[in-house]
Order: sequence, then C-alpha cells, then structure tokens
Amino acid sequence: MIYYCEEKEQVLAELRSGKAGLSEKEARERLEKNGKNRLEAAKGKSLFRRFLEQLADPMILILIVAAAVSGVLAVVQHDSFADVIIIIAVVIVNAVLGVYQENKAEKAIEALQEMSAATSKVLRDGRVQTIHSEDLVVGDIILLEAGDAVPADARLLESASLKVEESALTGESVPVTKFFDIIRLRDGEKEVTLGDRKNMLYMGSTVVYGRGKAVVTAAGMDTEMGKIADALSQTSEELTPLQIRLNQLSKILTWLVIEICVVVFAVQLLRAGSLNVNLVLNSFMVAVSLAVAAIPEGLAAVVTVVLSIGVTNMSRRNAIIRRLTAVETLGCAQVICSDKTGTLTQNKMTVVDMYGEDQRFLASAMALCSDAEIDGEGQVTGEPTEAALVAWANSLGLSKQTLKKEYVRCGEAPFDSNRKMMSTVHKNGDGIIQFTKGAVDVVIGKCTHFMRDGKPVPMTEKEKENILSQNKNMADRALRVLACAWRSWEEPPADYEPETLEQNLCFVGLSGMIDPVRPEVKAAIEEFTKEPFKGNLRSCHLSFCLCDFELL
Repeated sequence: MIYYCEEKEQVLAELRSGKAGLSEKEARERLEKNGKNRLEAAKGKSLFRRFLEQLADPMILILIVAAAVSGVLAVVQHDSFADVIIIIAVVIVNAVLGVYQENKAEKAIEALQEMSAATSKVLRDGRVQTIHSEDLVVGDIILLEAGDAVPADARLLESASLKVEESALTGESVPVTKFFDIIRLRDGEKEVTLGDRKNMLYMGSTVVYGRGKAVVTAAGMDTEMGKIADALSQTSEELTPLQIRLNQLSKILTWLVIEICVVVFAVQLLRAGSLNVNLVLNSFMVAVSLAVAAIPEGLAAVVTVVLSIGVTNMSRRNAIIRRLTAVETLGCAQVICSDKTGTLTQNKMTVVDMYGEDQRFLASAMALCSDAEIDGEGQVTGEPTEAALVAWANSLGLSKQTLKKEYVRCGEAPFDSNRKMMSTVHKNGDGIIQFTKGAVDVVIGKCTHFMRDGKPVPMTEKEKENILSQNKNMADRALRVLACAWRSWEEPPADYEPETLEQNLCFVGLSGMIDPVRPEVKAAIEEFTKEPFKGNLRSCHLSFCLCDFELL
C-alpha cells in the first residue's frame, strides 16, 4: 500500500490499528516478531578476530615470516632465539595496541548511544504513554509536538499547523508544512518524491512547529533512513593513505628480500667454483640472514605507538577515533568538503536587513503576526523563520510578551502554502488592527496603500517597482525576504476568512533574514591556510546552496 495515497482510515485498517492505538499485548507481540525500531549497526567483531586482522597487515606478515626464518636459522646454526623473541614481541605488542584502541573507541561510541536513547509519546489502549523509541512498532499511534524527533516513518492522522524540518533526508533546511489529506498521483506517475509527501513523517526529521498525531508505517531498517543506512553498510572499507603507503613499502621489501637472497646465494656459489651440500646450505643461510636483517622490525611498532599518541591527543579534544590509521588520514587531507546548513551555519534564521519607513512598527507587526513565542530569558521557540522575527523585535526592545498584552489577538487566517500569507487580527484599545505577512509579490498584490511620513498613501506603480527592487537586492544577497502589511477595522470583521481579511492592505516594509555562519568557521578556515596545513591542504572547497568559497 502507498500510504500517502490512501485515506487515514484505510491506512489504520491496513496496519491493523485504531484511533486508540495498539494494545500492550499486540505491541509486545509485534516487537518480538519484527524486532527493535533502530538502525542496524555493522556486526561487531570479536577480540580474537580483531587480533587476527591486526596480524593480517602486510608489514606484520613480513615480520612473521622473518621470525619464522630466524627461528629456522637459530635451530640449524644452534644460535640464540633472541631475534625471534624480539620480532614476535613486536608483532604481539603492535596487535594488542591496535585491538585495545579499537575496542576502547567502540565502547565510547556505545556509551554515547546509550546516553542519547530517545523516547516517544504513544497512544496504547487509549492512554498516552512515554516509551523508548526503539520499542515502537508498526501500527503505533505517536503524538508529536515542536521539538520532538520523528522516531519512525509514519502517516499523519491529525495536524495542527505542523511543520517538520527534513534536511537530514532532503537537504532542505526550510521546514515543510504537513497535512493529513491524501496525495493524488498524476497520470503516469508511480510515486511522489520523498520531499513532496506532505502527509508523511520520516525518521531523522524534527518537528519545529505545531503538533500532530500519526500512525507508524515503517520502523527500524524498513524506514527511509534505514534504507540509507543499509546502502552505507554495503560500501567497502577503503584503505587509508598510511595503509596504502605501508602496503607499497611491504611489496618493495618483499621483492628486495627475494632479490638479496637470490643475488647473495648466486654470488656465493660462483665464488666457490665448485658445488657441495655444505656450500649450498651455508650460502643459503647467509642469504637468508642478510634478507632478515634488511627487514625493519621496529617500523610497525613505531607506527602503532605514534598513532596511539595521536589518538590519545584527539580524545582529549573529545574526538573518538575508531581506527588507529584514521589519525594519519587527517594529516593527508588535501580537499575538505562541507555542507552548509547546521555545519557552516547556525541553522538559526536571523534578520539582518529591512526596508520600510518605521523599523519598530515593522518589527512589532512581524512579531505579532507569528506563532513563535519568547520566554523571560529571551529563548524563542517556534518555526525558525517566525522565531527570527520575534527575536529581531526583542532585540529592539519589543518583547512579544509585552506586545501581546497591548495587541490581543482575536482572530487569524493561518499560513497556507497556496496563499503564501498569514494574517492576524488584534484588539488595540477600542480599535481593531490586522497584520499580514508573507511572500513579497503576493502581499504587494493585496496592497492599495503604503506608509509615507507615518500615514497611509495610495500605492503607486513607482512605489511597487521600488519595493520589488529592494526585494531583489536582498534576494541577490541570499536573504529570505518577507513582506508585511496592515489594515485597520472600525469594527470586528464579519469572519476571519482570507478572502475577507487579505485585501485593501497598507504596505509596512520588508525583512531580510539569513542563516548566519557559525563564529568559529572563519577561524577554522584561516587555520587550514596556515602551516603545516598549507603544504598539504591545496584547497579548502566549501560548497553549498548559494555561496562557494575556495581558499588556495
């Protein structure tokens, strides 16, 4: 069943669930049958297997062969086994250090996963319960509100201005407005792209505004995030630059050892002039001895010790390194690629520019015509764009808590993606005032007046061109631009339908906002251009939506 193309009642029937959710017994049976709601990690390796993998390194194999040959020579020539013991000790210490470090990193990662175990609110037996997200099963009814992480793939049953940030799946940082109506396929269309499935929620996304109720349609590895995890698990593990160079060195040493044996053995026989068993045996022993001497037994131990020191230093900076050789890889980086949202930027929209005659009136109108809220400590909660507007007003000394007392909301026409606008109506003393915000071109089309010297004057084509020019100027600087307008009412409107409210508006101004760069980004890029990075890091290429930086 394509859940987003079916009515919610049919989806519930297909999943053998109901409006009261699953019973505890049914949920327990499904959990035992289908397993936990979590992404499968790669199967852990036993300590013995990790130890053998450490011994499988080409350099270590050469050392083992050298130890074996040295042992044979010691037996034949009745010499000391000191060389054999030293080589074996180096091999064992090297393997033990590698296994210890990898096991330590695995334990640290497991501890972090335990600390971050998520919980979800579900409806079971008609009662709201909070359970571990990994105990969710298909058919569970989940309850979500702003700030919650979506724990599994689900079909929406109810939505109250629900907006979800799905950048982990789609790469789009702007929250998506969700609804519970069915999505109809066009002729010849087999499915709707993931980003356009507005009545579905997906694991890995986050609710940023509103609330909703949904039924779980897929859990664990069956989710869209699980498919990504499965694809990643199929990729082969590539060798690090250090491993590649050590493998190359191992090949060179192998051929060098063979050539030494052959050349020395041949020269010994040619110089003798005659052949006998003792001569051949002695010549072979000399050749093998020289070959063993050519092998740098201490190299593997030195490399492991140095990498262990690097891992220890990284751990002091709260960086967990799973594989020892990965430490050296950091020093070999020549190109660093990074995405933008939440990595280079703060994932927090901020107003940085405005156009209008009265900044304070514009900021007040924008803050009031939003559903974001601010507490006494200045913390704003709500949809990122609206949160930016409320924070902007607060920075001008216009707290929304105070504004709400002066302008009491008495009605609204909620934001709609088709209208691209939102309107709120407020009581201000004995008067009624309306604020409308939305896309610039749409709001301008509804305006018959604009503010000049504090008074509404009729809108002109010249003023429209000026507003659109200001909009283009902000947009060219990668700002997200919203327009704001107002309207006064002598008495409360007959209804709060968009058709009634959104006409004969007076333009107030524009606000331009952007997701600002993290403060530490500039310092990090400057650090990459300094020594010793400059020699190895030929370019640091940071590519994202609207801006490209290239540092040479």
